[in-house]
Amino acid sequence: MRVLLVEDEADIADALLRFLRAQGHAVDHAADLETARTAIAVADHGAILLDLALPDGSGLDLLRDLRRGGNRVPVLIATARDRISDRIAGLDAGADDYVVKPYDLAEVEARLRALARRASGDPAPESRVGALTVDRAGARMFRDGNEIRLTSREWALFDALLSARGRVLSKQVLEERLYAFDNAIEGNAVEVYVSRLRTKLGADAIQTRRGLGYLIP
Repeated sequence: MRVLLVEDEADIADALLRFLRAQGHAVDHAADLETARTAIAVADHGAILLDLALPDGSGLDLLRDLRRGGNRVPVLIATARDRISDRIAGLDAGADDYVVKPYDLAEVEARLRALARRASGDPAPESRVGALTVDRAGARMFRDGNEIRLTSREWALFDALLSARGRVLSKQVLEERLYAFDNAIEGNAVEVYVSRLRTKLGADAIQTRRGLGYLIP
């Protein structure tokens, strides 16, 4: 999943970037509202992790603008503001979830995945793809009770296709889900990961629509 992290505290941002990327997410970082607005305008994110106290204003202003403009991207507020009134204000402004600093990185990542699943219309933590059992909450996959090991990037590609199950995703869209702004994209990266997934999961796990892209049926 491609995530936009809006956080101005360098230590917190660095920890989140390293952790989320290690889980296979492509993460764009914005340290202020202006940068966040630019990132939102040029990329499609699966979720936004939003701090409220930013150098050039409140994250709530960004959130309200998104919702007024019809943008339904899942937003998880992550802030030091812990009063009930702050939580209510965030949720009323259009946030989907709210966590208070200091937080556990694994919990934040799990909340982001849960928001993305709900946004895709499939909130269930477990799915079936042919003979495969997919534990989306735990980012694990099994066949006949045996776990199939995927790299973080292989999982990210598979999960992107699973979130859009039955719909074709183009190579460009998949690249946007896999790579943040500061990642170099190799020209055949998507094809390589699709090939690896087919080797591990079976040739029919991912279908190709020539000239259009890929899908999980």
